Amino acid sequence: MAIAAPEQLNISEVPTWGSRGVDCFEKLEQIGEGTYGQVYMAREIKTGEIVALKKIRMDNEREGFPITAIREIKILKKLHHENVIKLKEIVTSPGPEKDEQGPLDGNKYRGGIYMVFEYMDHDLTGLADRPGMRFSVAQIKCYMRQLLTGLHYCHVNQVLHRDIKGSNLLIDNEGNLKLADFGLARSFSSDHNANLTNRVITLWYRPPELLLGTTKYGPAVDMWSVGCIFAELLHGKPIFPGKDEPEQLNKIFELCGPPNEDIWPGVSKIPWYNNLKPSKPMKRRLREVYRHFDRHALDLLDKMLTLDPSQRISAKDALDAEYFWTDPLPCDPKRFKSLNPFCVILYSKAVILFWVMKKSFLN
Repeated sequence: MAIAAPEQLNISEVPTWGSRGVDCFEKLEQIGEGTYGQVYMAREIKTGEIVALKKIRMDNEREGFPITAIREIKILKKLHHENVIKLKEIVTSPGPEKDEQGPLDGNKYRGGIYMVFEYMDHDLTGLADRPGMRFSVAQIKCYMRQLLTGLHYCHVNQVLHRDIKGSNLLIDNEGNLKLADFGLARSFSSDHNANLTNRVITLWYRPPELLLGTTKYGPAVDMWSVGCIFAELLHGKPIFPGKDEPEQLNKIFELCGPPNEDIWPGVSKIPWYNNLKPSKPMKRRLREVYRHFDRHALDLLDKMLTLDPSQRISAKDALDAEYFWTDPLPCDPKRFKSLNPFCVILYSKAVILFWVMKKSFLN
């Protein structure tokens, strides 16, 4: 992992961040783990507020601070929106952290660094995977509108998320949705002339231009991922579950048709086009395969899953789609408690209450 040069981290922007220790929080339970490190549900000891602690993995860093973490922190510092996860502060542990096996992260001498986020009860994938779960049309519209609103805000502020998927869409028990995990996000210029890596976005949600090797792209890559999420909510399961990149492209072409210069001018100049273009005739079958979808939903999905990124609908225009202005209208998140099937999902709050009562009793 690359290390940031000292001048890349503007410490003066956040003079108070990192001044508090992680011992200001009581870890309640681990709620996630990935390449970035562990995520814990925790309680701030002084206020009792429940938060999420995301530990920054430092085991591969012999010196300096991971540039990916610097990028995520700087991006989240400038994003303030009700549909974007809030980064509250950075806290540190003063010395090496240990568990039963010894120092954590292979970090024998240094302390740990944590990002403190507002706590959210669920993620979209976790909710959708519950047995018997099917979202109502009003709920799907509510989630999609919040997703597009948050993403439009990011794009207006020239930030690409680059990892839109269900597990990165966090939802609380009141139905509020927030974009999270900006570990692959980065700022972009409006002319899209900069060379960016195409090794981003989880495979099932990766757009065809990245799979074909382009390094010049913009907000349209996020909108393809949103289209995949939209179809998944309507269909009940992922629509492009490829095992590798060639299979992923093939699944896309089987549904969305083959790329060519007629429908996607310039596609033949993308680096891997000649090696990965379809070897057999195909046609676009999206409207045929999903003809049972609501007409307005299908119209919007068709515009999101457009092969040519320059023709793909933007988040702003998607919010104006007829789909969101026809009955049933998107429900108010405040009404989610009275909506079936997850009106009584109070498990997370019960867990929090249990831990608070248990610790109070032991003390």
